[in-house]
Amino acid sequence: MSSYADIAAKGPKQTPEEAAAPQPPQVEYSESASTSSLIDVDTPSVRTVPSDFAEQEVQTETQAARIDREDEAKERAEKIRAEAEFAKKQARRKARKADTWLTKKFEGLGDGASGALAAVNVLALVGLSGFLGYRAWGLYDHGRLSWKHVGLGLGVLGAVGAVEGVFARYLYKAKKDQ
Repeated sequence: MSSYADIAAKGPKQTPEEAAAPQPPQVEYSESASTSSLIDVDTPSVRTVPSDFAEQEVQTETQAARIDREDEAKERAEKIRAEAEFAKKQARRKARKADTWLTKKFEGLGDGASGALAAVNVLALVGLSGFLGYRAWGLYDHGRLSWKHVGLGLGVLGAVGAVEGVFARYLYKAKKDQ
């Protein structure tokens, strides 16, 4: 195998002008060049910074804009926090008002009415439990009782128990005040 140099040596010879490197571009000197566009450092148009520049809290316009944005964000957050606090107070006030109303209604019940209400609550819970037990037994008898059905029944019993617990608490609270 031949090298590139061997193959190039067999070809036509270059003229001295072709073999020479290209000439670098020449700069033309003229004495009429204007220096009016150059800035003189002694004129007041050159910006200088004060000697306490490094100690200044805000040094650039970008930094000042960032500080302004942060301050606006803090103000918005404070406003949102105040609105949320006001909404919480309103909700507490409404809950307390409903609590007081319900307690007054139960206070108005006589001993016989409150006893009847407690008996109805117990009977309702026993009746619901009996119905759910009967349905569960029917599903078990047909082989279709699953954990999903058991969980659903327990969830219904838990929800009813929670509602009755709330009403029982108000009934107890109303009777305690008398």
